[in-house]
Amino acid sequence: MPEKLKILVVDDEKSQRDLVSGFLEKNCYQVTVAESGEDALEKYQESYLSVVLVDMKMPGMNGIELIEKLKELNPFVQVIMLTAFGSVDTAVAAMKKGAFDYLTKPIEDLDELLLKINKARDQNRLVVENTLLRERLEEFFPSSEIIGNSKSINEIKKLISLVAKEDTTVLITGPSGTGKELVARAIHSLSGRAERNLVAINCAAFPENLLESELFGFEKGAFTGADKTKMGRFELADGGTLFLDEIGEMPLSMQVKLLRVLEDKKIQRLGAVKEISLDIRIIAASNKNLEEASKNKEFREDLFYRLNVVNIIMPSLKERGADIILLAETFLKKLAKKMGKDIKGFDKEAAKIIRKYDWPGNVRELQNVIERAVVLTQTNAITSDELRGISSKSIKPDKISTDLTLAEMEKAHITASLKVNNFSISLTAEALGIHRNTLSSKIKEYQINLEK
Repeated sequence: MPEKLKILVVDDEKSQRDLVSGFLEKNCYQVTVAESGEDALEKYQESYLSVVLVDMKMPGMNGIELIEKLKELNPFVQVIMLTAFGSVDTAVAAMKKGAFDYLTKPIEDLDELLLKINKARDQNRLVVENTLLRERLEEFFPSSEIIGNSKSINEIKKLISLVAKEDTTVLITGPSGTGKELVARAIHSLSGRAERNLVAINCAAFPENLLESELFGFEKGAFTGADKTKMGRFELADGGTLFLDEIGEMPLSMQVKLLRVLEDKKIQRLGAVKEISLDIRIIAASNKNLEEASKNKEFREDLFYRLNVVNIIMPSLKERGADIILLAETFLKKLAKKMGKDIKGFDKEAAKIIRKYDWPGNVRELQNVIERAVVLTQTNAITSDELRGISSKSIKPDKISTDLTLAEMEKAHITASLKVNNFSISLTAEALGIHRNTLSSKIKEYQINLEK
């Protein structure tokens, strides 16, 4: 049985509309019908469906004209044409205009119709996923399993299994580099939306005007440079999950619009007149304390409560005990295989350094350190020589007192790392295993002097 799919059937003949829509509804499809091209365009803009069944010959706007209009509205839409028997030339013309496939009328083999619709659905998903792969930002660290057996990680795994099957909004909080995106992916993979897209966006990576167009999309001509219609991340996630990383960096003006989407499940592209209904789940993540930020008027309190239905708090790596060496060994095995090196493990001193180090950049920093070590080693084991970068940091250069607050310790560590890296934001962010935007935000928050 195919997954539930919404489909638009366009035919001026009532008998054909009734036949096709009745058959599809019996096969668990949600069907919208239209009796003309003009009627189809109006109804399509209310829902932006992924598959449309179009009669070629209709009064007024014909099928080929309708294809062109639909493709302008949604470049990813898959159209199946219905054409009179023997009209091969017409079918070829439709394919050149972007039709996915065609069937001859009257439709006698309804199973063939179902097969073509399912293929069109799969093609739509493939096109959207390929587009996401091309456009996707590089800021997320590589995905892997949620590895570890510590009490805190086991509690998180249990929480993931409980919330995944519901459509509840989830807020994932914790320090940078702790694996918040991995949790979002795990929730999506275990949910009923697993066969649809998980679309991710880092809210800190875009200025306000670009963030809005990335999220909501835009119509052709909506602004200077908008030479074609573009679907936003909300639409790309329709039927699936949208992961909003670094939500705490979203401008207040955008927070108002996000709140409305959460409440109404509708969006409006930039430059559009009509709203689009969506079926999406929202998962957000932040390394900020959003409750504190909302009290300081830096984050909308109503949005915080709307997002914070279920809160998953990620522990720092230094809180995970034996998980540290387990993660290091897992990364070592995968990276050594990828680089074609025969590395057996860590020697005693290297393992001691890994366990002793504080890992302020958390799992992301650990993965970066192991990758660098695998690149540098010329033996079959990682030694302290390949970990020289962190072994010198394991003894805190400024002898930070344990009486300091966590914020004071973080400020001291960032300051020390900036000095080691000659105050380079990029190098320091890489060393700490965090995004440069996050580092810049911390420098501003702690009022760190960047003068050498």
